[in-house]
Amino acid sequence: MASKPAADIIESMGGAANIVGLTHCATRLRFQLKDASGIDQKAVEAIPVVLGGVAQTGDRYQVVIGGAVETVYNDIMALPALKKMHSGDSHSGDAADIKAAERAKGPRGKFAGLDTFFEILSDSFRPILGALLGASLFITFMALMATLGVIPAWNAPGVTLDPSWQFVNLMWQGVFVFLPLMVAYNASKRLGADPWVGFAIMAVVMLPGFTALGQTDGAETVFGGKASVVQIFGLPLTVTDYSSQVFPPLLMAVVLGLLTKYLKKIIPSSVQLIFVPFLSMLIMIPLTAFLIGPMGVYGGAALGNFLKSINDFSPFIFAVVIPLAYPFMVPLGLHWPLNAIMLLNIQSLGFDFIQGPMGAWNFACFGATAGVLFLSIREKDRQMKQTATGALAAGLLGGISEPSLYGIHLRFKRIYPRMLVGCLVGGVIIGLGGGVKTSAFVFTSLLTIPAFDNIPLYAGAVAAAFFTAMILVILSGYQTPEQKAEVAAQVAADEAAASEKAADSAHVAAPVAAAAMAGAGAGAGTATAVATVLATVGSPVAGIVIPLSDVPDPVFSKGIVGLGVGVDPTEDTVYAPGAGKVVVAQATGHAFGLLLDNGVELLIHVGIDTVNLAGKGFTVKVAAGDRVEAGTPLVTFDRKVIEEAGYSLVTPVLVTNPKKFGSVDQAAFGQVSVGSPLITVAAK
Repeated sequence: MASKPAADIIESMGGAANIVGLTHCATRLRFQLKDASGIDQKAVEAIPVVLGGVAQTGDRYQVVIGGAVETVYNDIMALPALKKMHSGDSHSGDAADIKAAERAKGPRGKFAGLDTFFEILSDSFRPILGALLGASLFITFMALMATLGVIPAWNAPGVTLDPSWQFVNLMWQGVFVFLPLMVAYNASKRLGADPWVGFAIMAVVMLPGFTALGQTDGAETVFGGKASVVQIFGLPLTVTDYSSQVFPPLLMAVVLGLLTKYLKKIIPSSVQLIFVPFLSMLIMIPLTAFLIGPMGVYGGAALGNFLKSINDFSPFIFAVVIPLAYPFMVPLGLHWPLNAIMLLNIQSLGFDFIQGPMGAWNFACFGATAGVLFLSIREKDRQMKQTATGALAAGLLGGISEPSLYGIHLRFKRIYPRMLVGCLVGGVIIGLGGGVKTSAFVFTSLLTIPAFDNIPLYAGAVAAAFFTAMILVILSGYQTPEQKAEVAAQVAADEAAASEKAADSAHVAAPVAAAAMAGAGAGAGTATAVATVLATVGSPVAGIVIPLSDVPDPVFSKGIVGLGVGVDPTEDTVYAPGAGKVVVAQATGHAFGLLLDNGVELLIHVGIDTVNLAGKGFTVKVAAGDRVEAGTPLVTFDRKVIEEAGYSLVTPVLVTNPKKFGSVDQAAFGQVSVGSPLITVAAK
């Protein structure tokens, strides 16, 4: 079922017609828009599920959601207006392909090429982040068991585990051993090639039979004994272990994407299904095995060795530079190449030295968020409290920094200097301790601390980074004086609205209580109070009553149209609540205006924004000018159609001429049936 937040997000992006493409990463919705100049960031961030909005070059916009991003994405794609993004040819109809096609039409900004490069890198990893996170927790569990002495050092050379523990160990190895196949699939899809062809090409060099070629007679050992060269048809073939490699599949996918585009130009469309995959595999399998694969292995190793040489020269400098650089690398997407090198380090060296210093950045980031959460609670800033709570949970439990970074830190410039101090403190502690290593790729969270070789050093460093940033943010604040004044005004407005709502509830309860007392013979004083009630309007539909202030449309909730209540229907027919004349009967079935015999002008608006359905799902029973009695059916509606379109069914029932009366009050709470007293109208 599509949700109202999904519809609100699309509306904040300028509507479905303004959206060229939509994808999502672990925490963010990423929009490619026709025109992003009119986006109101405050309006975007006011949507309850949104943690933050980030404008980018080339009419691109990111909406930070957090851990629920996939649910929100699915809700958005379920909206009828967005379903067209899935229609069309099977090879070009998904959002990523539409997005790529639009990009090809022209330049997207000064750094468009760099943006595209890092987006491709991100999209190659983004779909498998969940698997990587799950695997990292298995690794952490194994590391914890080894630390506690339950099992031997599970990753040490020559160590043999009990079959039971070997099985547990396999639960994470499957992800990393076959990581090249996952990256090949995602990258190929992202670059417009058949992802299964990319998968199949990369699978060839991972076959046991391919590895066995390097063990044949005459094979020459190279690359420090980690690879062999064998002659195939007189050409040198480098045979190595491609497990956990990420650069070879990325390079392969780039070439495959270009080749696919070329082949589709020269091969008639009637036979593309057969010959594009065949020729792609015919060309790319040898090219990958002989050239692209070794280039990726050697190139990645060169980058890893370069960073290792810096770390070997001065672990202290390396441990300080990495956490100070990460706050600026993550917003630009520059951290993705480092993630690839981490994986390569583990595959080639057996350990990684980057993730430890990176943890200092992550925990400084989470500490700054904790400071913001503390201040938002103290200042009664409900929206920031919600944002910071979700971001902190995603960070401490999942090691994901984007909700904090995009939802909070990049919005408030005072946070970054305090956070950098936390990064520095954590990096210095790790550097003075000689650095920390991990034998597996993990997300730096509370749950993965046991995965590092020097747990006390690492735990102390990240704790220092966390509390330093948190305390500095709490002491100095994170808002400018203008931002503080804006929040204070909003809090005051919220408190005033709450007080007004409580007063309204008390006012509504008074005539109801008076009527009850009168029915019990309460006396002449009560009879006088009851006599002020001119009319009682019954409920036109069965459902649950909600106060007018809670109706999810400000035009109604602020009383601009009229006074009354909202009803969340539990049945599918709307009836006339009393005798009178139909003044307005919209052909779309979403709204009716009645002039009741008692002088009350009544508006019944079925759902919110349901006019956009243009009558779909509605069957109108009356026309303007008709005479109706209490219980006359006005319209029936299809709940499923309305909900699947992403619209709320809440039905405002409003007295549109309230100035004619002394008061218009809510007369019911909770569940009501058709005809039950809903609104009381008192005489002046």
